Amino acid sequence: MSQPHVLIVEDEPAQREVLSYNLEAEGFRTTKAEDGEQGLMLVEEDAPDVIVLDWMLPNVSGIEVCRQLKTRSDTRSIPIIMLSARSEEVDKVRGLETGADDYVVKPYAVAELLARVRTQLRRVRPSTVGQVLTFEDIQLDSETHRVTRDTAEIKLGPTEFRLLTTFMEKPGRVWSREHLLDRVWGRDIYVDTRTVDVHIGRLRKALTQHGGTDPVRTVRGAGYALG
Repeated sequence: MSQPHVLIVEDEPAQREVLSYNLEAEGFRTTKAEDGEQGLMLVEEDAPDVIVLDWMLPNVSGIEVCRQLKTRSDTRSIPIIMLSARSEEVDKVRGLETGADDYVVKPYAVAELLARVRTQLRRVRPSTVGQVLTFEDIQLDSETHRVTRDTAEIKLGPTEFRLLTTFMEKPGRVWSREHLLDRVWGRDIYVDTRTVDVHIGRLRKALTQHGGTDPVRTVRGAGYALG
């Protein structure tokens, strides 16, 4: 399973490094931006699972970053935790109304922020907290690495298991080959995009070995989706 990815958008270097250090110590992968413009660019390059976003940023404010991401269909579902020294109720309401999924007032306890990141992650990537995923007659238990379809056990290799997990976390979402490479193989490993097709073929074969229709859909020119 690939590491959950958190983007930290914070203009104070000390806070940025403390957050990054603590998140990585807890098993997260982090990327860091020092202003709103860079934050938006990094989301384009490598979509994170969760964004920790400071309100007061140079160039583009955190509120504006949040507004832009929440109005786009491809980034709307990424949870955003807004950080702010503004503790007034009216500011918190404004942050949440702009689309933030959570609001944390500075100064904050790092342990509390980590707990809030995990809460948001549980919502978007349930497999990282050991939940059983279900899609139609397919069940995947991320803790025991067991997959069944209509009660029959399906044997999968580790790559096929990670592929199926990715699909089952977001049924219906179309994944490009590049996004699947990042999520399943990791950004630091060079793998040809055709390798994705090979493993998709193996996954399809495994899922239909006891009968049933192929649940993996090819979207011409875009990639693959479950259902």
